[in-house]
Amino acid sequence: MLNQEHPNAADDKTEKPKALALLSGGLDSMLAFRLVVDQGVDVEGVNFRTPFCLGDRCSLNEFVKEQKVKVHKIFLGEEFFDRIVSPPHGYGSQMNPCIDCRILMFKKAKELAQEIGAEFLVTGEVLDERPFSQRKEAMLLIEREAELEGKILRPLSAKVLPESEPERKGWVDRSKFLAIRGRRRLPQMELARKLGIKDYPNPSGGCLLTDPRFAQRLREHLKHERKLTLEDVALLRVGRHFRVDGVKVVVGRNEDENKRLLAIAENRRTPYLEVISYKGPITLYKGEEKQHLIEKAAAITVRYSDAVEGIPVKVAYRNRKERIMEVRATSDEELENLRI
Repeated sequence: MLNQEHPNAADDKTEKPKALALLSGGLDSMLAFRLVVDQGVDVEGVNFRTPFCLGDRCSLNEFVKEQKVKVHKIFLGEEFFDRIVSPPHGYGSQMNPCIDCRILMFKKAKELAQEIGAEFLVTGEVLDERPFSQRKEAMLLIEREAELEGKILRPLSAKVLPESEPERKGWVDRSKFLAIRGRRRLPQMELARKLGIKDYPNPSGGCLLTDPRFAQRLREHLKHERKLTLEDVALLRVGRHFRVDGVKVVVGRNEDENKRLLAIAENRRTPYLEVISYKGPITLYKGEEKQHLIEKAAAITVRYSDAVEGIPVKVAYRNRKERIMEVRATSDEELENLRI
C-alpha cells in the first residue's frame, strides 16, 4: 500500500487511511501516536527490539493497554549485527550505527505496513534531538534509502520539516502538529500533561551501543573476533572483561552474574575457573588452552575472591577434565594492564 495511491484519497478525504506508528516506549513516540490518533486515523504500532535495548517495556505495555492499540513486535538480531560491524554511514558518538539502524527499522516497518494495509508511517522523531540521526539531512537520507520519501510523518516536528504525503493529501491536519526541535524536553512534557499521559520513562539513553564502557568492550571484541553473534552480545553485557595474550577472560561481579556465566559455560561447553575453599567469582575462559595463560586467568579469579591476600590459593579449571592449580592473586598493576 505504501507505494500505491490510496483509493479514496481524491474522492473522499473524510475516510482516512491507516497508519503504522513506531513505538519505542519513550515519550516522544507516545505523543506522536496520540497526535495522529486524535485526528481520527486508524493506527497500529510496531515496537523494534535489539539485543542492545535498555528501553522501559513496562511504560510501553501500560500505554498500549490504555490506548487499546495493536502492537507488532519485531526483534532485530543477526541481521542488525552487519550494520554494527561495518556501518555504511558510520558510527555516532560510540559504536552506535544510528542511521543504518533507522534505515533497517524503516525497511522492516515498510514491509509490515504493506502487510496490514497502512499508507504511511508515524514516528516520534524530533528535529535535532539526536545530533547524528535526527538532523534534517540525516532524516531525509534515511527516508530515501528506505524508499519511503514523503511517507514518514513526524508530528512533533512537522512544522519545521518538509510536508509529508499524508499532510499534503489532507489525510491529517498539519496545523495541529508541532514545531519542536532540539534536546529540551519541556514542550513534550507539557503536551503529555495536556494529553493525560503520565506514565513514561526518563529520557536516559536507551541503547547500550551509546554507552562508552560497553562500546569499548565491543570495539575490542570486533578487533579480535571480527564478527558478532547473539552469544557474543550476551557475554559482553556481563562481568569484568580482560584480555590475556589473545584469551578472553570474563569474571563475575556478583551472585547473579556468576549464575549467568555458569549457565553460559555449561550451555556452550566453555571452560571456566572457580576458587576452591573461598567464596569467589565464576570466570569464563575463551581461547587457546595453554597452561601459563590458564594460570594467569586463575590469578585474576583469586584477585576477586575472599582469599587471604598474598598466599597461594587452589583454583579449579573446569572443562572436559578438571585441573587444580595453586596461584597467587595477580597484582593490581597487572590487572589494569589486562582490563578491557
